[in-house]
Amino acid sequence: MDRILVTPRSLSRGGHPALRMLEQAGYSLVMPAPGSLPDEETLMAALPGCVGWLAGVEPVSERVLDAADRLRVISRNGTGVDNLPLRALETRGIELRRAEATNARGVAELALALTLSGLRQIVWTHEGMRNGGWPRLMGREMCDATVGIVGLGAVGATLAQLCLDLGARVRGYDPFANADRVTHRNFTRVDLDEAIAGVDAVSLHAPMPEDGRPLLTAGRIAAMAPGTVLVNTARAGLVDETALLAALESGRVACYATDVFDKEPPDPSPLLAHPRVVLTSHIGGFTDASVERCTVRAVANLIDALGRNAQTDAH
Repeated sequence: MDRILVTPRSLSRGGHPALRMLEQAGYSLVMPAPGSLPDEETLMAALPGCVGWLAGVEPVSERVLDAADRLRVISRNGTGVDNLPLRALETRGIELRRAEATNARGVAELALALTLSGLRQIVWTHEGMRNGGWPRLMGREMCDATVGIVGLGAVGATLAQLCLDLGARVRGYDPFANADRVTHRNFTRVDLDEAIAGVDAVSLHAPMPEDGRPLLTAGRIAAMAPGTVLVNTARAGLVDETALLAALESGRVACYATDVFDKEPPDPSPLLAHPRVVLTSHIGGFTDASVERCTVRAVANLIDALGRNAQTDAH
């Protein structure tokens, strides 16, 4: 019987009803790392014989693909594909499907929550009280704030609308999005420098540049207004971490809230240990509704690519 590899952490323990659709279509499921990110060796051991792969955010090397002797399609349980060697997939003729926009609401709501947490200093107020104090830290209201949003894809556009609904002024940067992506009297399309300079909060929703360099360079971070709240639910590499740490020390960045890391779980670092950094464990799309939408779409993409009623593998 043809096999499908299942590696998203939210699915790899089994039991999700949508996975039953794959079994009913005639496929057997392979789950080598239940509830955790599989490493390279685990993937290489599991992939031989698999015709499909329901993939998560685990890093995939060309060496892993070398072990995929029958793989026809990878269906991402989400949108991002930074973890995949795209040119190698194209060279090998492996189709790539994405569950586009299915987790946008979940990620956008987390970005909004982190922005509000920074503007209202919720984490530090909580910690002060837990330590026996009574901190009363001055906050800022969203209706008086200007928010810069870098990237106006499904997540960025959803966050823009949420912020606008709360009365904020929003500056949006995206060189590729349609001109009418977000329309509101308090929304302005600007270039990257205008999106991050002179605003109360910046939220990142962009892919990594092709050259691998951060969008928020030392110069751009230095141009931010003192007290800026910086939120990152996109990619850790978008920010120059050395410059960011210096900006946190100086107070130019009042808070860095991040849901994304170069490695999961991340290694300890001075940046992640800084008292003005708020950390969440890559939970942006980890809501019941987002997981459901992603899974149903990713499974449907697999079945569409591979077909139903798969025959038992004679080998």
